[in-house]
Amino acid sequence: MSKTDVSEPTAPDERAAQRTKLIAARQALPDRLERAVQLQSVLRVWLVRRDEKTIGGYWPIKGEFDPLPALYRWSEGDEARRIGLPVADKTVGELSFHVWFPGCPMERDAYDIPKPKGTEIFVPQMVLMPCVGYGPGGVRLGYGGGFYDRTLAALEPRPYTVGLCYSNGFLPFLRARADDLPLDALLTDDGVVWER
Repeated sequence: MSKTDVSEPTAPDERAAQRTKLIAARQALPDRLERAVQLQSVLRVWLVRRDEKTIGGYWPIKGEFDPLPALYRWSEGDEARRIGLPVADKTVGELSFHVWFPGCPMERDAYDIPKPKGTEIFVPQMVLMPCVGYGPGGVRLGYGGGFYDRTLAALEPRPYTVGLCYSNGFLPFLRARADDLPLDALLTDDGVVWER
């Protein structure tokens, strides 16, 4: 599978242009379904060896990988395991995680993304994070809003963080900025590409 041939910009406007280019490339992937099946398999196998009982996932948008089928399989047969979806609070720029299960009532959040309606809030032990792109050493390029970084910096204990991305989002020259929190692991359709 080919990598995106781009260098990592440093200026904010250049990062925004990079995000736009990567999102368009992801949405146009002719083999996105096959990549999604591969990444589902990678995530399911990887989760088998983990001890966490609560995981924060996300509702996929803009062609992102959908982690919810793998999370549902992970939770089957163990009532102690809980899945949450993030809900954005625009006023503080942070996320809270609300219990999700297949068929739970949903509504739109402040950014028009589906969120669980009326379910319990909890602090996950692990957070799965969508990546627009990724670089060496667990560096994540997100959408630029800083919601995940602010949320994770405020949580005690800090959850184990896992980035999920298709392998075409690899940026070999991407470097973390001072306010970026590094991932603990990064999974793609090619497998586990980073883990502390």
